[in-house]
Amino acid sequence: MNKLTLPIALLALLASVANFFYSQSKSELVYVDINQLVEGYERTKVEREAFNKKTQVLKANVDSLMTNWQDELKAYEKERASMTAKELELKQQLLQNKQQQINNYQQAIQKQIQDEDQKMTQTVINDINDYVKEYGKNRGYRIIFGAKGGGNIMYAEEASDLTQTILEGLNNQYQGD
Repeated sequence: MNKLTLPIALLALLASVANFFYSQSKSELVYVDINQLVEGYERTKVEREAFNKKTQVLKANVDSLMTNWQDELKAYEKERASMTAKELELKQQLLQNKQQQINNYQQAIQKQIQDEDQKMTQTVINDINDYVKEYGKNRGYRIIFGAKGGGNIMYAEEASDLTQTILEGLNNQYQGD
């Protein structure tokens, strides 16, 4: 019995040491670069393209209204000499009202564009956060830090950077792979 005790004890010790080093080799402190994730995420590109198309249409509407108003203003300038005082006053009032309506519309469009940009960005961020949360749970990470390039993480070993791994998985999930 004594002959087996020593080899079994040595094997147990070796297994403990191997387990210790295995558990230590996987760092529990990892991070991702959020800017890289947002920029490299395929959904960001798709959402931005749709957003830009919608923005161009909205801005074209405002430009069209401004062009029409400017044309009316030019016509007014040409006809002004032949108008009565009452006609001048009425036309000036109409032009001012139209300009105010265009300004109000332009402000509403700018607010709509800003709101939609925030909504699009939040949708992308939510996707990324959900994926990172699942990734961390499935791989046993206790914490995954997010670096934004503003100094949140001043130094980390490259082995702690999961950005590319997360980005590949995120894009695969988005594309349905």
